[in-house]
Amino acid sequence: MILIADGGSTKSSWCQLDEAGNRVYFNTEGYNPDFMKTDAVAASLDKNLPTALPRAEVTQVHYYGAGVSNAKKAESIAAAMRQTFPNAQVKVDHDLLAAAHALLGDKPGFAAILGTGTNSCLYNGEKVIHNIDSLGYFLGDEGSGSFIGKRLLRDYLRGLLPDGLQEIFQQEFNMTRDDILDRLYNQPLPNRFLAGFGKFAYDHNNISYCREIVLQGFETFFANIVAHYPNYQDYTFNCVGSVGYNFRDALAQVARAHNMEVGKIIRSPIDDLVSYHESKLNA
Repeated sequence: MILIADGGSTKSSWCQLDEAGNRVYFNTEGYNPDFMKTDAVAASLDKNLPTALPRAEVTQVHYYGAGVSNAKKAESIAAAMRQTFPNAQVKVDHDLLAAAHALLGDKPGFAAILGTGTNSCLYNGEKVIHNIDSLGYFLGDEGSGSFIGKRLLRDYLRGLLPDGLQEIFQQEFNMTRDDILDRLYNQPLPNRFLAGFGKFAYDHNNISYCREIVLQGFETFFANIVAHYPNYQDYTFNCVGSVGYNFRDALAQVARAHNMEVGKIIRSPIDDLVSYHESKLNA
């Protein structure tokens, strides 16, 4: 039995795949090594994995996670996986490779993630060959949920939301300036907190302000990141992630404005990622 997981900063989507090809899906927290240490990951897994999952029977774990940008960070997640699945071979890779596997399979091309955070790459059919650093939610992550949420919060705190929307935001969240700043500067996982406001933009997408900040976020993503890949217009634009999927019409509009043909845009890579691994098992 093998486990395959795509882990964002907020949620990890898992699939249990047995020898007969049967699939069982479940979710846990996201495990970003920038925000969670090995012990915290192991504790979360112990608490959130399905009770029916026979941990001792797992022989392989393929975990792709946000923030797994070097060997040290990968090992911090892998150590928790080995504690949880003592008989398994554990392989931890960046979630960007999961996106490329799911979107492109064995074909070269461009792949992006637009969820809580942002990432992108050129892929040669086996591995990532070029990546422009998204720089995280402090400095970058253009077009992501945290980027859109930051814009909403900034405008709300400055009283710049359009008439009516300021009151709707206040009623929905009922947070003071001190509450918001405490969550951002003193509490864990501020990137998740910011990204949570992306749903507000989606729920109120009929308001021109919300549509405009999403378009501006995607435009900044293209101008600051996508357009700096060599010959980027030669590739189709392929993307995974809840923000890219929920706002796919706006995303396609911006991509076409940059003369980039739109390819595959999906919410989650897990189905296609499992198929990719299944094809390797059967090869």
